[in-house]
Amino acid sequence: MGVRLFVFGLGYSAQVLADRLRAQGWQVRATGRAGDTDFADDAAVGAALGWASHVLSSVPPAREGGDPVLERHGAAMQGCAAQWIGYLSATGVYGDTQGAWVDEGAPVGGGRRTARVEADLAWQALDPRVRVFRLPGIYGPGRSALDRVAQGTAHRIDLPGQVFSRVHVADIAGGVIAGMAGPPGVYNLSDDEPCTQNAVIEEAARLLGVEPPPLQTVQEAGLSPMARAFYAENRRVANGKARRVLGWRPLYPTYREGLRALSATTRPAIATAAPAAASTDQR
Repeated sequence: MGVRLFVFGLGYSAQVLADRLRAQGWQVRATGRAGDTDFADDAAVGAALGWASHVLSSVPPAREGGDPVLERHGAAMQGCAAQWIGYLSATGVYGDTQGAWVDEGAPVGGGRRTARVEADLAWQALDPRVRVFRLPGIYGPGRSALDRVAQGTAHRIDLPGQVFSRVHVADIAGGVIAGMAGPPGVYNLSDDEPCTQNAVIEEAARLLGVEPPPLQTVQEAGLSPMARAFYAENRRVANGKARRVLGWRPLYPTYREGLRALSATTRPAIATAAPAAASTDQR
């Protein structure tokens, strides 16, 4: 029957992975708007789990806490015959490190995402087959600084020393595929060069041939509470374990290569008027 992936939540990142695997001859089924299986249909999900050789969840925890996949289908996953189980988590579990580097051995639970930490740990405890992939800010086609600059929704915030990591969606797919042949455990998938959000926005503006947005304070930018929380955290995410253990190498080791590739394939139209309200710079 070949290799068969069942995905809980066929969202932005999981769709890129599914497309790549299908091109390699995989069969893919999924829940979600783009999927073919109803998440609430326990019999259908059970049949899909019995069919799958690999299972991946990209479903985030509920805001009030609890992982919806584990709560409804955790027991079925433990009993399925899939050889591999993966979960897409987030590097927000590390919290604010005041710009220090974090790797997979760093403590978790000190940040703003308590529900994500609990879900991350619950997936690790689910089964020996589980691999957890912690992701920083995700960008890619239609979802990058290029689009925000073009739409007039990008911000440059005056926060000296604020640094964060990111990863191109194609490199998430590459990391998960590499993880299918690697040992169970937790892996950070991030690029090689953490930097300020301002540097990314300035490079996007340069590629588009426009002036970058003005430098503002957090208050002047009118950011949402979610965006303010993002700027309140400051860390550099190390990817050495994924490189060393999985042999993973990002196609886009820095934001410069990633934005340049996106600019070469599609150039978003520049907005002619400012938006009515500020938007978040997060993924």
